[in-house]
Amino acid sequence: MKTLMQKILRFLARKIIKKYNPTIVGITGSVGKTSAKIAAAAVLSRELNVRASAKSYNNEFGLPLTIIGSTPGTRIGWIFLVLRALGLLMVKSKDYPELLVLEMGADHPGDLDYLMDIAPPDVGVMTGIGATHTEFFKSIKGVLKEKQKIVLNLKKDGRAILNADDQEILELKEKIKVPVLTYGFSEAADVRIVEHKVLYGFEGNEVFPRGMHFKVMCQGSMVPMEIKGALGLAAVSTVVAGLAVGIACGMNLVDMGHVLAHYEPTPGRMRLLAGIKKSLLIDDSYNSSPKAAVAALRACDAVHVKKPAERWVVLGDMRELGPLSEEAHRSVGHAVAVAAPDHLVTVGELGKEIAHAAREAGMNEEYIYEFGTASEAGRFIQEKMTPGSVFLIKGSQAVRMERIVKELMADPLSAPWLLVRQGSEWKSL
Repeated sequence: MKTLMQKILRFLARKIIKKYNPTIVGITGSVGKTSAKIAAAAVLSRELNVRASAKSYNNEFGLPLTIIGSTPGTRIGWIFLVLRALGLLMVKSKDYPELLVLEMGADHPGDLDYLMDIAPPDVGVMTGIGATHTEFFKSIKGVLKEKQKIVLNLKKDGRAILNADDQEILELKEKIKVPVLTYGFSEAADVRIVEHKVLYGFEGNEVFPRGMHFKVMCQGSMVPMEIKGALGLAAVSTVVAGLAVGIACGMNLVDMGHVLAHYEPTPGRMRLLAGIKKSLLIDDSYNSSPKAAVAALRACDAVHVKKPAERWVVLGDMRELGPLSEEAHRSVGHAVAVAAPDHLVTVGELGKEIAHAAREAGMNEEYIYEFGTASEAGRFIQEKMTPGSVFLIKGSQAVRMERIVKELMADPLSAPWLLVRQGSEWKSL
């Protein structure tokens, strides 16, 4: 049944793309896809009728659903979905989007071929390459080989956008047959990030991070910008990836800066949330990989913490790493020891490798705690924490680290729209 529905969705989505011929922006990478997608859709929506992938709908089911403009549900819901698609094909809708921003994931070799066959991108974006899904690709080179297809196989009048801070991605520039726009912190970037710093604000008598301030240089112009509610250079980079898409589509940098003033950070991606006991939560619970975890540690380390408040790093398993798993978890453990937080909490069997490596690298064992589940860790932290502390919370989807965030957030009633995985489909998992 699942295979049949997949074939039906593919057929209908391809027909809709052919009929309506929207401009397609395809975004892939090991990190930052969703945040880049949200930023690109936000700035492009200022001038165009835009639709972006909902949540992280980036696979053989999610991508056709975005094209059709629906979400999955019950069997009856699937019937209505097919009827909606047939309606779009029989009667041309005046409201169909001019532009689609599609997140394109790749868990297995050949995934990008499948997705690009349905929706060939006009603009292809690569955000970064690292050790994710190596369970099926066996190596980071295998991940790169798959994901590079989004910029190597573009239409003749297409445009490629590359992260200039990722050397492996930047080296693809010589192979690409269409115009290339690069972004990042590198001096060589076409859309360059400069003068970045953490924004601080008051919460009562306490000073806490409130977002990031940075400037963007492009084509002789320098424009100051801010994103509120998110922390770290990775958060800035993914937003600027979205700005690069806007530039590729002919938008003005100053106008896009105005849009960012109202930008909402993506749940679970370095999002700043108020916690109980006047604490600050850095919610990075959507997923995890070695590269993203180290970047999050650096961002957390840059936050000023006034004693007796403490800095906590709370890390769960990093899944789907295959033969690289043990080495990857140990490398993160060593990075934790270098960052030297006051406390390290790990969740899951693989998280034990993080704890073990942190001990080996010199972190005091007295301040390292291991738990089997996120709920157990959350209850422990509530009892142990001191007022005003800062918490970085990160882990793979299966570990459900958002449960810790919910335990610690000041307003848990706001969880349905501030946290990841709050839909009914996750409640029984």
